[in-house]
Amino acid sequence: MEDQNKNLILATALSFVVILVWFFLFPPPEPAVTADPAAVVATDGSAAAPVASVNTPSSDAAASPQTAVETLAAAPRVEIETPRLKGSLSLLGGRIDDIRLKDFRETLDEGSDIVTVMAPLGSDHAYYALYGWAPGASMAASDVPGPNTEWTLAEGSALTPATPVTIAWENGKGLTFRRTISVDDNFLFTITQSVTNTGTAEANLAPYGVLVRHGQPKNLKKFFILHEGAISMSDGTLAELSYSDVEKLDLNEREGVPAEVVQVTTAGWVGFTDHFWMSTLVPDADAAFKSVVKFDTARNLYQAEAVMATRAVAAGATDTVTTRLFVGAKEWETIRAYQNDSGIDRFLDSIDWGWFFFLTKPIFAVLHWFNVALRDLGVPGSMGWAIIGLTLVIKALVFPLAYKSYSSMAKMKELQPEMEKLKERVGDDRQRLQKEMMELYKREKVNPAAGCLPILLQIPIFFSLYKVIFVTLELRHAPWIGWIKDLSAPDPTSILNLFGLLPYATPSPDSFLAIISLGVLPILLGISMWLQQKLNPAPTDAMQAQIFAWMPWIFMFMLGTFASGLVIYWIANNTITFTQQYLIMRSHGYRPDVFDNIRKSFKKKPKIDGAAVKPPAQRGGKGK
Repeated sequence: MEDQNKNLILATALSFVVILVWFFLFPPPEPAVTADPAAVVATDGSAAAPVASVNTPSSDAAASPQTAVETLAAAPRVEIETPRLKGSLSLLGGRIDDIRLKDFRETLDEGSDIVTVMAPLGSDHAYYALYGWAPGASMAASDVPGPNTEWTLAEGSALTPATPVTIAWENGKGLTFRRTISVDDNFLFTITQSVTNTGTAEANLAPYGVLVRHGQPKNLKKFFILHEGAISMSDGTLAELSYSDVEKLDLNEREGVPAEVVQVTTAGWVGFTDHFWMSTLVPDADAAFKSVVKFDTARNLYQAEAVMATRAVAAGATDTVTTRLFVGAKEWETIRAYQNDSGIDRFLDSIDWGWFFFLTKPIFAVLHWFNVALRDLGVPGSMGWAIIGLTLVIKALVFPLAYKSYSSMAKMKELQPEMEKLKERVGDDRQRLQKEMMELYKREKVNPAAGCLPILLQIPIFFSLYKVIFVTLELRHAPWIGWIKDLSAPDPTSILNLFGLLPYATPSPDSFLAIISLGVLPILLGISMWLQQKLNPAPTDAMQAQIFAWMPWIFMFMLGTFASGLVIYWIANNTITFTQQYLIMRSHGYRPDVFDNIRKSFKKKPKIDGAAVKPPAQRGGKGK
């Protein structure tokens, strides 16, 4: 039994070490830089004409910042109104720069503002999308529309799912540019750009889309378990760069050119992802494009670009290109529909599943299924009950392993009298003791390490669920019962004010004292873990006994500041484990004396010469 307890402690410690080492030794791969970032590969595989560098924000900085803001504020706007979005686009540059999410609020407080994803120049944390055409070698920048081009509204009055809008601009040299913008009921815009050449000479241009972010977003988590920053999919390869990684990119050889990472791809998307929100440029699946991430140090600008191949528009011809823009919430069901129904390549990977994606993806799929099924049945707090349902599924899957483990533990307890006799016979000869104990295990067909297997399996599952609860939007502001209003946040109650009965404010979450401000759920977690321990007598080794005695309360404080959803899972897991272990051990003839073990844990041990007397070997009673 002592060896089993040692193995349990060792397995737990080693598993945590393995997870930590994994994170530091195996960081995600950084995107490769193409050998020739100036060229875009055409769809037939041939090299297209070089594309001029897209320098979309530069004209914003040409005038003073105040002038640019005033000019934008004075420009006409087109209202955007959908079942889930609210905002506007500016006719100055055709910017999509005002997007708010109707279904999500900043906090749970009554009257809280709805979430803002994009904001115009002059706002705190300005963030917007720009579209246009990069001029070829024989064209000037003024020949194509830019960030400060004054477009006219050619068709439509407001952008809704039923009414697209079209804006137009002529350069006075025979080129007419039109841009039709439509939007669906969720978060996907479709932008169709066209150029008509009424002149006598061929025009060479490259269509592009750009996301421009002024500074880092507010409420940036900067937590190792979550990716926030640039994200792209290029020919099936996902690349992620944090904002600090983007800032560290090497500068190009030409002085003053923003740092950038360039990938040439024939299928994919590129953009920026936040904790729960995302904006991505999605070119057509059959159109080759240059995917670019860059940072302008001088102006503190982060950019993501999708630049299509240069097109030769003959005199009298019209060329058209269609791209899409996702601006909204990272909802699993919505993003999956865009991937499966709209053909956006591997779009579900935009949710940060982490390196244990083989666990996090199925875990969330089951969690989502339970949530939808319970919600459709009208069950309040469906996501909290879904977590308990997920726990039942996980315990059912690992039940064969648990059965083998608990059966082995029951047999070990039956061997306890023989093990005590063996210790008395060999005395202090530890080598002989180990040898004869292993012979005993072999003869009785007992695996002393079997009890470690459920713990080893539980750790990656626990970590994966922690990842799921932390990164997925569906648990944000999801209520359960009573005082639990947000499963992605810690239990808001506190023992320091008797769970709200006393009129005292509790420490803020970022305070050091928050660790002792335990809520109801963490306390239930500690109690459930403590009761689970009482299925077995305390180890005879004093050091092991102390470690096991403190473990439930250490975990209680450790998980006290974790998301409520994770604590609910752990409580449910402990409860199911207690029930399974009790019933399995009873079925093998060993009846755990829980109440007697609890009584003994409070019993004061007599002392001789200042040292505690070791208790005699504890044996479980036999079932009838």
